Amino acid sequence: MKAIIEGLLFLKGSDGLSFNELKEILENDDEEIKKCIKDLYNDYVNDKNRGIQIELLGDKFKLTTKAEHKEYYKKLVFEEESSNLTQSALETLAIIAYNEPITRIEIDEIRGVNSSYIIRKLMIKNLIQEVGRAETAGRPRQYGITNAFLDYFGLNSIEDLPKIETKEESATDDEKNLFESRYKEEVEKN
Repeated sequence: MKAIIEGLLFLKGSDGLSFNELKEILENDDEEIKKCIKDLYNDYVNDKNRGIQIELLGDKFKLTTKAEHKEYYKKLVFEEESSNLTQSALETLAIIAYNEPITRIEIDEIRGVNSSYIIRKLMIKNLIQEVGRAETAGRPRQYGITNAFLDYFGLNSIEDLPKIETKEESATDDEKNLFESRYKEEVEKN
């Protein structure tokens, strides 16, 4: 169960999981879950070859980096701020640009992974911004592109983005072509 908890915390990223959320997911008794979290905590603390640890921040358990390595992390963040966009950043930008306003949860559902880190990086680069709050439970932030995004990609407006053909449009075209080819065959036979 320790490995499952570790995997769950990794998947949740910076959002973390509360004890009650873990209990609901694991469907196990409190004492067993507490023991696994404590054992996992001790595994990380006692193993000096690991760069992460478990912390309770607020009411959420999270995987965090160890403070003693912060100088290396600063270098990475600085390099990322000055480097080109990664594939995952481009993917996230495309999702936001074509679907704005959009929440992080909606982005995560499309990508299939947690996008919190990428969204923070894109906000730091001023390529996206918070554009409002969704009218759903918890009123999550909604994101949209910025003028810096348009400048970065050499666009005058959002309308200049290439059009994306959806699966439904593609299927309709295929069906139309199939119908036309069968119709032509019938006409040619007669």
